[in-house]
Amino acid sequence: MQDLAWAIGRFFVDYWRNIVMLGIGGVLVYLAVKKEYEPTLLLPMGFAAILTNIPGSSAVGEHGFLTILYNAGIENELFPILIFVAVGAMIDFEPLLRRPFMLFFGAAAQFGIFATLIAALYLGKLSGVFSFIPEFTLKQAASIGIIGAADGPTSIYVARLFAPELLAPITVAAYSYMSLVPLIQPPVVRALTTKEERRIHMEFQESRVSRTVKILFPIVVTLVAGIIAPISVALIGSLMLGNLLKESGVVERLSKSAQQELANVVTLFLGLAIGSTMVADRFLTPSTLFIIAMGLVAFIFDTAGGVLFAKLLNLFLKNKVNPMIGAAGISAFPMSARVIHRMGLEEDPTNYLLMHAIGANVAGQVGSIIAGAMILALIH
Repeated sequence: MQDLAWAIGRFFVDYWRNIVMLGIGGVLVYLAVKKEYEPTLLLPMGFAAILTNIPGSSAVGEHGFLTILYNAGIENELFPILIFVAVGAMIDFEPLLRRPFMLFFGAAAQFGIFATLIAALYLGKLSGVFSFIPEFTLKQAASIGIIGAADGPTSIYVARLFAPELLAPITVAAYSYMSLVPLIQPPVVRALTTKEERRIHMEFQESRVSRTVKILFPIVVTLVAGIIAPISVALIGSLMLGNLLKESGVVERLSKSAQQELANVVTLFLGLAIGSTMVADRFLTPSTLFIIAMGLVAFIFDTAGGVLFAKLLNLFLKNKVNPMIGAAGISAFPMSARVIHRMGLEEDPTNYLLMHAIGANVAGQVGSIIAGAMILALIH
């Protein structure tokens, strides 16, 4: 009996980090099942973290299937690119094409990326004074900042190129905060707006967008973005390819496959591959807590940037925009648009902001990829 107690104690001493990671994996599964926080990704990611941290697990290593998945889809950035094809096939850019000026909100709401990059870079300089603050390189700071894109695939793509050692915590932070948008955005929006501003009605004019415009849009955006920042072609091109499949109307089976089978299979593989990187020795570090905290800062700055830009715009506009629309400029589609629409109805039951918010939210999809491409182009 004494030998058994000694063996159990020794096991806990040797593998306490693994035990903690098993608990973290269990928490991710719980959040996915019980709270329904991004379940399609967090559920396989959490279970993969459990598989990875079982001592001696055959799921990882040279012949482990999780490691094979990582090498096949994350190491070469294939899975994030395929996810963009699926997302593009699901997006309807018509609300944006009806009101192109919504692109400005999609750009303004990326402020959190650059603010967080600078904060992570310069707060790290304090590591000499406060030992608990980790010091980050410029590429690591950029990878942390990209959490503010509110776009999981973009976060994964940039982190894989710039800071693969931080891939797991960055991915967990990005998808966790995306699922928490209904909790994060309302307090920030209310703090920056008055009741009168939140009650502003925006006239919606129904206008027809021709099929030709819908087909040309993904082609033109790809060409313009590619010429300005060639490194963005893989990201923006895959998103626009998916949208072209949808809008062309001649490859319905491919469009539906991208929206369903491709999206489901790649999301499953992506979650498993990311979960395989949640190794105890690399995940249980001070930098992980710092990344999670800075991820929240990024989302707050994103929301604030969009709202403040809308308020600034109102100084020059005769027909005022509801400043809450600016908050929908983040890439968390369509969750952020729904949050803003619901907030508008709470202030005034006759204030329907959904179509305006959807336009800004779709613009955020494009804006987040362009912002990610800018980061890659400027720092690569």
